[in-house]
Amino acid sequence: MAEITLKGLAHSYLANPSSPEDYAIREMDHVWHQGGAYALLGPSGCGKSTLLNIISGLLTPSEGEVVFDSNVVNELPPEERNIAQVFQFPVIYDTMTVFDNLAFPLRNIKTPEDKVKVKVKEIADILDLTALLKRKAKNLTADEKQKVSMGRGLVRDDVSAILFDEPLTVIDPQLKWKLRRKLKEIHKRFNITMIYVTHDQLEASTFADKIAVMYEGQVVQFGTPRELFEVPAHTFVGYFIGSPGMNFLDVELTASGARSHGIDLSLSPGLQRAMRQHNSHNIKLGIRPEFINVSDTSEKDGFEVRVGIIQDFGTYSIMSFQLGDQWLKARLDEDQVITGDTAFVRFPEEWLGLYIDEHRVEVGNE
Repeated sequence: MAEITLKGLAHSYLANPSSPEDYAIREMDHVWHQGGAYALLGPSGCGKSTLLNIISGLLTPSEGEVVFDSNVVNELPPEERNIAQVFQFPVIYDTMTVFDNLAFPLRNIKTPEDKVKVKVKEIADILDLTALLKRKAKNLTADEKQKVSMGRGLVRDDVSAILFDEPLTVIDPQLKWKLRRKLKEIHKRFNITMIYVTHDQLEASTFADKIAVMYEGQVVQFGTPRELFEVPAHTFVGYFIGSPGMNFLDVELTASGARSHGIDLSLSPGLQRAMRQHNSHNIKLGIRPEFINVSDTSEKDGFEVRVGIIQDFGTYSIMSFQLGDQWLKARLDEDQVITGDTAFVRFPEEWLGLYIDEHRVEVGNE
């Protein structure tokens, strides 16, 4: 097991990159601590798989260093990094039995056969593969094959880390939760550094203790699922995390305060002061639908809005509403009913985030 450090890491698939847009991975420094369960989350094309392949040694970075503990491993091939990688599609030998597939990594490093049997049995028990050990891999279902592929990564004791590249894509949705739970159990049992690449925020939050959110080749926030939800560090994190994502109000400063889409906003002196300290016209206020107060009656500091579609999700509803000329969303509790064409909303300032040039800015006390 190892602590994995990325120092000044950047990568471009072009021979002569000349702008930030030419890089699949823009310059970054990052640490994956030994024994952590991490997720690398982001949309397609953001650089997740490129970063994972650099860590595993399948790809050499254009710039910077990959460090395992105190050793720079840029020049080491994958087999010398002791990295196990589980890909989107199972990588197994169809003509071998499940036992021989699981034993292959151990036999490849000349492990005594008695130890091979003990370790294969242990991993098979954990992954519910014991009954399948004598079966040919070609006769397995897709989820069984993926469990074998995971087992091949877990069977060795000397791995520095296990990297998962969207491993549940081909798995039946009903089985995904079960396999994620298995991975959590394995992590707790063996204390192995695990990095799990996915575009699915549910997979990331149910697997990882900390999530690195990637956007345009950069890690824009690294934190717990709760931190990403409550305090997004970048507008993209606000959009991407949550269902629906965060509401953002474009704001312009006025002589007496601030306006958004023709609506005067009542903001605290501290928030107004923070907005005026930055010389930018790209100012946004963000708030989660969950934190908007909705009522049938007028409230202090509230706004009358036009109610649009209300979607019923059983235990809660999502209400679309129009404030000025923009549409926003609020979450309603199961027992909350809005019947008219208008309602009143309030934005509690403790849940308002200030974003300047897409990045969150801390607001000091008054």
